Order: sequence, then C-alpha cells, then structure tokens
Amino acid sequence: MQVLQVQLEVGPDPAEVGRARRWARSRLAGSGIGDDEPLAETLVLLISELVTNAVVHTGCPAVLRMLFAAEGGVRVEVADASDRPPRPRHAEGDDTNGRGLELVDGLADRWGWQPEGAGKSIWCEVDPAPAAPSPGPGHGQGHGSGRGPGVGPGSGPGASMAPGRVHC
Repeated sequence: MQVLQVQLEVGPDPAEVGRARRWARSRLAGSGIGDDEPLAETLVLLISELVTNAVVHTGCPAVLRMLFAAEGGVRVEVADASDRPPRPRHAEGDDTNGRGLELVDGLADRWGWQPEGAGKSIWCEVDPAPAAPSPGPGHGQGHGSGRGPGVGPGSGPGASMAPGRVHC
C-alpha cells in the first residue's frame, strides 16, 4: 500500500485551528479530494476537532499529519506533548464543550490514540466512499458505513482530552 504523508506544525494558539483547516483543505484538493466532496467536509471537521483538543487542552504546539492511501482512505493524526490519555466525557444540553471526540467517533470509520515520544497521538481514519452501485439486476442494497469503535488504549465513544496544561 502506497501512502503519502504531509504534516503541519501547529502553534499553541486556538487561532491555529483555522490555519490547520485551511492547510488541510489545500492538501485534500492536492490529493484529488474536491473541496465540495463530503469526504473533504468530514475530514476538515475531524481535523478541526482533534487540533482544537490538542491546542486547548495542552497549551503546547502539536503536529497535524494526514496520510493518504493509494486506495483513497485518509488517516489524520494529531500528536501533542501531553501523555494524558483521552478520558470519557459526556456533554449535557447547554454545555459548550465536551463533544469533540463524540463527533470523531460518529464521523470516522476508526479512531484511537497511542503514546508517541513523551506525549501521544490521537488518530482517526476515514475510508473512501464506496462506488455507487449501478442500477440493474444483480445489485443488492448498500451496506452500512462499517463505522465502529476506536481501537487503542483509552479510545471510544465520548472520550476526550483530560483537562489541564502540560509543560511543553
């Protein structure tokens, strides 16, 4: 399997999230994923959530990586300096935060986290959309998305970054 990897260093400022989204859109377009495609919108939202978590909860720089598989799938990784694993959270009705990794769980085909250096990397993968079946005999109904729970230590629905700052 061939994989193209690109990466961006993100500063410890919440304004960097917008820069990461713009950068991701340009890299997606360069890989042949159009700005108006649902896959691009999903990936940009996933990137926004993961970069926001890294910047807001650590106060340290992070590294955003996108890996493009020849088969069309995309893996997003955000590495930060915190060794604190994601922990389950559930936002209530009017809460203004706590939904980020619930969104990741709902949008990505797989996600998880792993230790990386002195910190960690949170990752998610989105598979290419299956080709639409041609109408006609012999074609059954489509299958579900195959989205399932993340793998790796501490992953899963409702997980989020542990609060608190780390030393960069």
